[in-house]
Amino acid sequence: MDRSLVEREVMKETLLTRGGYKMLKEELYRLKTVERRELSQQIAEAKAHGDISENAEYSAAKEAQGMLEEKIRILEEKLIRVRIIDDENIATDKAYIGATLLLKDIESGEELQYTLVGEDESNFSQGKISITSPIGQGLLGYKEGDTAEIKVPAGTLRYRILKISRN
Repeated sequence: MDRSLVEREVMKETLLTRGGYKMLKEELYRLKTVERRELSQQIAEAKAHGDISENAEYSAAKEAQGMLEEKIRILEEKLIRVRIIDDENIATDKAYIGATLLLKDIESGEELQYTLVGEDESNFSQGKISITSPIGQGLLGYKEGDTAEIKVPAGTLRYRILKISRN
């Protein structure tokens, strides 16, 4: 990866709703307290089994510890670069980050509800879609009553925006 791309990635803002920020802070706290403690115990138990040079349990626990520390480092960096999206500065009548949209699939007639969020808090099973995803990008800027046509790999989705709300 070229240096300028790495630098851009490091400097990239992390866009979050207040709920997403709270979720990341709680995850970081859990990793630093509960997960670290559990891994320390696993390492101590594995060391107690004797020679660590040929101890698979010890090696696995040390590898898990390294991965945990990397997760913690990444979360800390994201939280340093966080920008909490303040609803007061965003148009409430348009589909922007933090908005919950009630949509009607024009083809199937099915009603769907999505909340537009930043990448780090997206969770499709909870109806939270990233503004950087094809569907999220395709919905940005539309108003109630508008029809959005969104090109996805499987074809074109057509949604009518029935309602826009903010929590």
